[in-house]
Amino acid sequence: MKIGELEKLSYISSVIRVVRGKQVILSNDLAKLYKVEPRALIQSVKRNIERFPEDFMFQLNKKEYDNLKSQIVISRWGGSRRALPYAFTEHGVAML
Repeated sequence: MKIGELEKLSYISSVIRVVRGKQVILSNDLAKLYKVEPRALIQSVKRNIERFPEDFMFQLNKKEYDNLKSQIVISRWGGSRRALPYAFTEHGVAML
């Protein structure tokens, strides 16, 4: 395995979270992985929303977001944001 691949695997395993009993990766983490802006990723998903049922992707509510933020213990996590992040399950990530 190449070093770049190991770094990607390490990054992916570090950003997997559990929300609503599902292992997910948040939209901002996926955007970083794919080297795109988070809003561009979400715009692309919304253009093809029929491919992303709730078991593939869902938007976090305020309580879930605040809970994750407190678990990660990083100030200004995610920066200032207008919308709550989306969570993608394994199937949602594969669909991307």
